[in-house]
Amino acid sequence: MTMAPERIDVRVELLIDQRWFAVCDLSDLIPGRGVAALLPDGTQVAVFLDRTGQAYAIDNRDPFTGAYVLSRGLLGSLGERPFVASPLLKQRFDLETGRCLDDEGVAVQAYAARTNDGVSAQVA
Repeated sequence: MTMAPERIDVRVELLIDQRWFAVCDLSDLIPGRGVAALLPDGTQVAVFLDRTGQAYAIDNRDPFTGAYVLSRGLLGSLGERPFVASPLLKQRFDLETGRCLDDEGVAVQAYAARTNDGVSAQVA
C-alpha cells in the first residue's frame, strides 16, 4: 500500500504590526505577476513572486494616479533591485523599499514578506 505524500500548504505572510499575517497561498502567485490582497485594516497590498521564488509586497495604490493597480504591473530589475512598473504611467517602484525609481520624492509602503515554509523571505 502506498501512502500519498503529505500536502503542505505554503502561505505568503506579511509583517503587519510586528506580527506575521497570511495573505494568500503561495500557489495563488505566478512568478513575474502580482495579486492584490486586502489587509485587516482595509489596506490593499500588491503581492509578487519573482522568478527565483522570492515574495514581495507593497501598497497596491499608485500614488501618481490614485488607482489601485500596482498588482497588475510588470516586474523587472535595475541591476540587483527588483521593481514593479505601474501599468498606467509606468513609474517603477522598488519592491524592497517602496521607493519610486523615477521620482525620488515618491514612495509606497513596502512590507516584509516571507513564506511560512522558511524557504524564501524578504525584509524591507
